[in-house]
Amino acid sequence: MSFFKKIFGSEKKEPVLNEQDKQTLDKGLEKSKVSFFSKLTKAIAGKSKVDDDVLDNLEEILVSSDVGVNTTLKIITRIEKRVSEDKYLGTDELNQILREEISGLLSETNLGEATEFVIPINVKPYVLMFVGVNGVGKTTTIGKLAHQFKKQGYSVVLGAADTFRAAAIDQLQVWADRVGVPLVKQQMGSDPASVAFDTLQSAVAQNADIVIIDTAGRLHNKLNLMNELTKVKRVMQKVVTDAPHDVLLVLDGSTGQNAFEQAKQFTAATEVTSLAVTKLDGTAKGGVVIGISDQFQIPVKYIGVGEGLDDLQVFNKYEFVDSFFK
Repeated sequence: MSFFKKIFGSEKKEPVLNEQDKQTLDKGLEKSKVSFFSKLTKAIAGKSKVDDDVLDNLEEILVSSDVGVNTTLKIITRIEKRVSEDKYLGTDELNQILREEISGLLSETNLGEATEFVIPINVKPYVLMFVGVNGVGKTTTIGKLAHQFKKQGYSVVLGAADTFRAAAIDQLQVWADRVGVPLVKQQMGSDPASVAFDTLQSAVAQNADIVIIDTAGRLHNKLNLMNELTKVKRVMQKVVTDAPHDVLLVLDGSTGQNAFEQAKQFTAATEVTSLAVTKLDGTAKGGVVIGISDQFQIPVKYIGVGEGLDDLQVFNKYEFVDSFFK
């Protein structure tokens, strides 16, 4: 029986990543994988079976790899059950056991299985609203996502509703020019809801497929943030009644546990419907994706595994686990 059939009950149904994207994913997770397995090798040195000492060390490794305490305890409980049922598990099997149990855990969460940048049919324009603190790679992710959608044949319009910083508008203009998509903007200090309204009106007039709205990246006051985002949503709905269709929170994977805290704050302040985790290629904290996926039960839609235009990928739990434990 194959790995995927054993864990998920059937063969992997969705298409695998193409070879180039798979290599990019493998390379992007290399630092996390090397860090994790170097710790694991030390933890099981001189041990022939998975015992309490190995499990204690494994728990520490998972927590230090930013998987998160609660998710780590779930994984350890699963492995303890395996040890109890099988009576004897050798340490040489631990890599495969971890792979299986983490995959099983992720299969229980509300995660997408797509490998393509697609949007729902019969929704036009499809409106995405980006949220996230400054510095997490929000503007870069918007630019890369616009590029990916354009490659898929969609027409895209960007809206610069982060009017709190002039730099945010300028940066988004650079990405719009680079990707070759229109940007709707106003002056710094303008009403963000007004920008969002103008963007949707422009998109409807152009018969565009997708609208991506950037919003301010500050989180000094949850109530102010909630009020601002609620106003943006309400004004957008005057043009597209069910907008936004997706509120996407961008998190910097290299910050580890700080990404957890940001997710907690933003999900408390507004309704977040999906996540993007960036900068995984420059960190050994890739385990944070596993913890965030499990703890928040919000789909991780995209991951950033490099600096290139094509290095934003659709998050696929199967491929992620396969690359991490390859």
